[in-house]
Amino acid sequence: MNAHVSSTTDPLAGYRKAAVIGGGVIGISWAGLFLAHGLDVVVSDPRPDAEEQVLAGLAEIAPALAELGLLTEDLTSRLRFEPDLARAVADADIVQENGPERLAVKQEIWKAVEQAAPDRALLATSTSGIPATAIAEAMRQPERLVVGHPFNPPHLVPLVEVVPGERTSAQTLRRAHAFYTALGKKPQILRKEIPGFVANRLQSALFRECVHLVAEGVVTEAELDEIVTDSIGLRWAAAGPFRTFHLGGGPGGLPHFLRHLGRAMEEAWPGLGSPAFDAATVARLTEQAEQAFGNAPVGELAARRDRAQIALMRALAKTPDTNARA
Repeated sequence: MNAHVSSTTDPLAGYRKAAVIGGGVIGISWAGLFLAHGLDVVVSDPRPDAEEQVLAGLAEIAPALAELGLLTEDLTSRLRFEPDLARAVADADIVQENGPERLAVKQEIWKAVEQAAPDRALLATSTSGIPATAIAEAMRQPERLVVGHPFNPPHLVPLVEVVPGERTSAQTLRRAHAFYTALGKKPQILRKEIPGFVANRLQSALFRECVHLVAEGVVTEAELDEIVTDSIGLRWAAAGPFRTFHLGGGPGGLPHFLRHLGRAMEEAWPGLGSPAFDAATVARLTEQAEQAFGNAPVGELAARRDRAQIALMRALAKTPDTNARA
């Protein structure tokens, strides 16, 4: 018998069946993580090649799941496919939606899910930026919907941003936080709904300057990647921006840093770039990407990234006070 069903102390005991809507990269990753934790999974995707794509994707991420210490033997034995959305969610304990990032499409999906899913089901959308408030406008019970936004790839990167809509209930937030925690994730409940949430807004802000620097010929893409991974990438993985600058202030901490360096930093903000993806910029980025990364298939590069990510996570895990909460 599945251990997650038989153990009354297991936090996943109430989640035996997961419905994953959308069989793209994010859906595959969620499905693999759910399966590796012993859940029965049904994937719903109307594309004719969805089953083929999902099975191939699961085979690709299985080594990373195994590296995390999860069971991957017969990983797909509890997996099935159901293109009909209503039938797919009819007996689900958790519905994780990963459909197209188009508001109208998501509203239609969730209107149908709400009608067909059990009252007990936790309803979560993986949207990377659309507010739950907008998605839930077509729902009779908007308090049931929450954003469970992973950082790609969900089976590997710990963060899940749990974002409430204006009418999301506190109970839904608690359930979502507990569910993702039980999967080994590090969920973070945002205190306020904002388009793009937090991680993607930060990523977008930094990438904007990256594009500007490459477009202006200051550095190449490969050089910029090395600069990031050899400096702030390492530093922020261990401490995060605010703790980093707190340490940069010496014994006086962040207040000292802000007094002595904050004004100079602020004065530099207007000089940051505001690039556009015009034809010339896209051509430059495309050419440099081919030069820097085109010698290896994307799957191979992803596998290398995953191995490095796992090694970094393990190293940080050996430092118990990393990003410790006060």
